[in-house]
Amino acid sequence: MNKRWAIRDNADEHEAKELAAGLNIDTVLSTLLIHRGIKSYDEARLFFRPDERHLHDPFLMADMEKAVLRIEAAIAAGEKILIYGDYDVDGTTAVSVVFSFFKKYYHQLEYYIPDRYNEGYGISTQGIDYAAEHNFKLVIALDCGIKSVDKIAYANTKGIDFIICDHHLPGDELPAAAAILDPKRADCEYPYKELSGCGIGFKLIQAYAEKNDIPFEEVSCYLDLVAISIACDIVHITGENRVLAHLGLQKINSNPGIGVKTLMDVAGKNTNYTISDVVFLLGPRINAAGRIDDAKHAVELLIATDENEAKEKSEQINVKNSERKGHDLSITDAALSMIDGDEILMNRKSTVVFNENWHKGVIGIVASRLTEKYYRPTIVLTRSNGHVAGSARSVLGYDLYEALCGCSDLLIQFGGHKYAAGLTMHPDNVEAFTDRFEQVVSATIKPEQLIQQIQIDAELRLSQVEPKFFRILNQFAPFGPENMSPVFISKNVYVSGYANMVGSNHVKMTVMQNDSPMFDCIAFNHGEYLPQLVKNAPFDMCYSIEENVWKERRTIQLNVKGIRFAESS
Repeated sequence: MNKRWAIRDNADEHEAKELAAGLNIDTVLSTLLIHRGIKSYDEARLFFRPDERHLHDPFLMADMEKAVLRIEAAIAAGEKILIYGDYDVDGTTAVSVVFSFFKKYYHQLEYYIPDRYNEGYGISTQGIDYAAEHNFKLVIALDCGIKSVDKIAYANTKGIDFIICDHHLPGDELPAAAAILDPKRADCEYPYKELSGCGIGFKLIQAYAEKNDIPFEEVSCYLDLVAISIACDIVHITGENRVLAHLGLQKINSNPGIGVKTLMDVAGKNTNYTISDVVFLLGPRINAAGRIDDAKHAVELLIATDENEAKEKSEQINVKNSERKGHDLSITDAALSMIDGDEILMNRKSTVVFNENWHKGVIGIVASRLTEKYYRPTIVLTRSNGHVAGSARSVLGYDLYEALCGCSDLLIQFGGHKYAAGLTMHPDNVEAFTDRFEQVVSATIKPEQLIQQIQIDAELRLSQVEPKFFRILNQFAPFGPENMSPVFISKNVYVSGYANMVGSNHVKMTVMQNDSPMFDCIAFNHGEYLPQLVKNAPFDMCYSIEENVWKERRTIQLNVKGIRFAESS
């Protein structure tokens, strides 16, 4: 697939040189800092040395005082408290953090995870009824609830108070809850707006600990779970999130909780976790519990205090993850065959595929895979509870939610944001929806949005890639949204040693540029370029810089994102 190369505008040259001199670093690195809004020595010091002192005062969040007082009142009165959270990674880690913390000080406590298939996302009537039937007077809702105006009104008729801890954008009306913790509230002056749902839960227990003279160590022991939520919920890794992710990765790599440790064991990697490792190794396993079975199993693992019990839970979840992968691969193969075998589908600017037998728990993953393959707005549909449910994914710059608004008369309900959404419709509307969605997308998407883009941060000479440069570059981590691993371009490089095919379609090679050292490169899914990758034939290359570890030998490796020869540039 051809990709657009988009090179970021250079920072002000004088500003970049001044910052580089002050920090004694390469101007390419100072340019990367300026792109991240870091323009002074003090800002750079905070960026490169995140620690717990950089966390914000939790009481700066609107309603935090109310929330802590309501919990204290519930504990003093001996009321039963229910910790309620969504079934994805963010929700289950949030429940695990808040439940585990309060369980150390109070025992009239349970947790509740709604069933993905019977209750759906967020606060459910069934969950409120459960709380009423079991005499819970306070529910702490995590990663959901900010738009549950009707549900909270219903809970109030049952004499149940809610504390909502959410990070999604509020609607026009806030629910009538006892307290609402959400930095995206218009009236909330909390200095950082992009916390995960678990991050909001962490701020709640941080506030409670401060008010009740509980040492910070009793709170920070859950930072591994907070880091997992940040990684897997794809929130910005900037500001306070970057501090939490940094500290959480330290805990994952040095002293993870029992549940996380046993999950790392079954994932087959025990050390040197990055955000990417968390996303691809731990996240899918935690999610698999809710996709294939019951997300409560994920919470049972993450709150475990007995290593043998945790090991058993991890192995069970690993089996569910293998089952999830089986569904994922078979449905993806079926969808690919459906599209490749239909000329009309191939030539559309959107993808909508439907099979009533596909497993609802993995259609979001399949939608992501199809988007990656064909690079266009994509919706995967299946039968669910008498209706047709769908999961949608978009491409860079295209507002999927707005496109669904143009089809709203054909939908029972839909929700989400610019790049991902869920929807439900009557089975009779599938064909009409497919045609309408294509019409809306065709009329609103720009041609360049249908070509995948590689965002390049700066031009680099390979001779600049030396140990000090790489050491400082590593300090930009943890990487993630709004702080992605930098991508560089080097021009007129050439194969200097070998270029071989590895795997099904990957190229391993060594390259040089002028008199630079020789660098090992891996170019995933670039096998079609191999015939042109001959010694001394110049080409341009964009890449990220990473460390390759092989039999305890560590070397710098270039991970190639794109290759261009003179005739294609």
